[in-house]
Amino acid sequence: MPGITREEVAHLARLSRLELKAEELDHFAEQLDVIIGAVARVSDVADEDVPPTSHPLPLTNVMRADEVRPSLTPEEALSGAPAQEQQRFKVPQILGEE
Repeated sequence: MPGITREEVAHLARLSRLELKAEELDHFAEQLDVIIGAVARVSDVADEDVPPTSHPLPLTNVMRADEVRPSLTPEEALSGAPAQEQQRFKVPQILGEE
């Protein structure tokens, strides 16, 4: 018998607003039981002498300092735009807002 019941899967489906057939309830109950078992086994792996970490390797900041470099002028950037207004790209209104 699975650790998670067919009724629990039906309840979760209702909460998620999913319509499941009877055979799907049994199928998902078995799958969820396997998943829950796999997650439970993770706690068996951790040992007292292993400190909790979020990453296996230390993270380092890869950001670089900002440098001013040559780039396009506003006119060059907007030269291929189909429409522009006040040195900005003009796009069609999509939400009906002003």
